[in-house]
Amino acid sequence: MHKHQNSEPFEADDLILAPEWMLLPQGPVRQQALRVADGRFADVGSLCELQARYPELEVRRIEKQLLMPGFVDTHHHLSQTFGKSLVFGEPSEIFRRVWVPMESGLDEELLYLTTKLAALESLRGGFTTVCDAGTRAETGLKSMAVACEEAGLRTVLGLVCNDRRGDEVLAPGPILTKAEQHLADWESNPMVKPSLAIPIPEIATDDMLRAVSALCAEAGTVFQTHANEHLVAVERSLERYGVRPVEHLHRAGALGPQALLAHATLLTPGEIAMIRDSDTAVSYNPVASAWKGNAVAQAELMRTFGVRLGLGTDGTRSDAFRLMDFAEAAQRFAHGLAVGDSSCGGGWSWLEMATREGARVLGLETGEIAVGKAADFLLVDLQVPEMTPSWDLSWELVRLANRDQIQAVYVGGRLRLWQGWPVDWDARALMQQVDELARAVVERAPIQKIHPFSQAHREARGPDSDASTSGH
Repeated sequence: MHKHQNSEPFEADDLILAPEWMLLPQGPVRQQALRVADGRFADVGSLCELQARYPELEVRRIEKQLLMPGFVDTHHHLSQTFGKSLVFGEPSEIFRRVWVPMESGLDEELLYLTTKLAALESLRGGFTTVCDAGTRAETGLKSMAVACEEAGLRTVLGLVCNDRRGDEVLAPGPILTKAEQHLADWESNPMVKPSLAIPIPEIATDDMLRAVSALCAEAGTVFQTHANEHLVAVERSLERYGVRPVEHLHRAGALGPQALLAHATLLTPGEIAMIRDSDTAVSYNPVASAWKGNAVAQAELMRTFGVRLGLGTDGTRSDAFRLMDFAEAAQRFAHGLAVGDSSCGGGWSWLEMATREGARVLGLETGEIAVGKAADFLLVDLQVPEMTPSWDLSWELVRLANRDQIQAVYVGGRLRLWQGWPVDWDARALMQQVDELARAVVERAPIQKIHPFSQAHREARGPDSDASTSGH
């Protein structure tokens, strides 16, 4: 493997960092430098300007690399990493058959382990911030927060607050008291931002939807819910409430600048107008659409009409470059091809959605390289065959870049990963521990798989089976 001048790990404080390329809000630029102090970008400008302002500081030249903001995952499920490929090939609403049964069996130790593994995967994939949608585990969220802090991942941590369990309606008082306590517990934590969540609108009363959303508005944080993700959910909402999920949220008074809708793939023009007019945000989850969805969100249409959007993995795989690639490709296949749109938002729009727009959706001071912002950034190796020669770096990052090009991950100005591995804790020991414990969790959970594992599927079809049969 080729070696760069800066092939050894280094901390970012007390240096002037001078990469060959830097991704600034206006796009990729050269001949720029920055200074990091107290976990934030203290100064950004030309190398000459920074050398003149800080003659006492060493200049760290970073050849053949891009310094860019860390990616922001606006929708994740940190407590689901024990499952992973259990849901491959499964039809929609896997939360009912796989995730709820599995997460319900997690105690605090297991919740810590699954979260720390998820945090490691996210950081390896270039994400420095992740928004967790809330776990179904009955244990507290402290172990999740500890896991993220130890790994070095900036986290928006959701607390589930629904008051409907089947036909039973729970008393609102204890739920709202717990919600208020959760918001207070993490109010001043620099790495953990509290959030409240109701997984889907139908499992809460209108009063609870409105109250939880209002608490988030008052606290300056996000209210999370999955909305209009699957056709079955839309139809179930129509049958039970006479309105679609986004219409339900609108009627309950739960939309607004504090609201973050995950997926939103099946929207009527009227629902798009409700989202836009209320300044509600949307997390576009293209990999989830490909793996288990009924549709692809009209992300470019919504963005054009002023809806705030970020990109989310939905816990599918924590690879930011492949997420951007999917975001553009899914938009093109689902919406662009039919109307002859060959640019489909352009490379820059997906880069912005994956970084600073995602941070704005979450209300965080990160996602861009600018003075005063949190110093969450990546060093990306550009000296690879896939990006040689380079003509349009923004497009190339979306379509050609790979996770293995990430040389370093910094969060709050602190080096957390170097060439894919943590610098201050043993990731391989964690992986061994997870491997020993996760199988028992899955085996005892009442998981219902509809599609068999790949080898069983292949054997069931047999060598002479019709290639068109499903194997179910």
